[in-house]
Amino acid sequence: MTTCEECGFVYDLGTPEVFAGQVRTAAEAYVEPLLTTPGEALRRRPAPETWSPLEYACHVRDVLLVQRERVLLARRTETPVAEPMGRDERVEHDGYAEQDPADVARQLLDAARLFAHTLDRLGPGDWDRTLVYTYPERAECLLRWLAAHTLHEVRHHFQDLARQLPAGEPVRG
Repeated sequence: MTTCEECGFVYDLGTPEVFAGQVRTAAEAYVEPLLTTPGEALRRRPAPETWSPLEYACHVRDVLLVQRERVLLARRTETPVAEPMGRDERVEHDGYAEQDPADVARQLLDAARLFAHTLDRLGPGDWDRTLVYTYPERAECLLRWLAAHTLHEVRHHFQDLARQLPAGEPVRG
């Protein structure tokens, strides 16, 4: 099993059926900070190369949408290639820092629900379908790995968001 050294997430692929519920729950943690933190604090980058809390939330929303499409593609195509999502380009192209935090909170929850619903519809044989993932290096991966990786993204980036919130802001995750 692989473990993220930074956040401690363990890629346990043994029971993939739990990922949908865990994604829904993990996404809910974003709502309170997005709705209660002042907009300037959500938009402020601690360093030019580090995203703001709002940018992390937008990224997670888009990851959930992209990963959903990748699962659907892998269900209808044999070993498709998961083309890069353009994560860094999206920050500027989609104006992440200018988006309304309440809209992002709602969209992130909707994206989590869409992704989780897609996972809920996978049958036992679907979890072992494959796709070629191109980041950080090109490798063939199982859908069970993609589900775990997506859950990791949601949890990991919540920590990125939470560590930037002003002192005294409630953080649950």
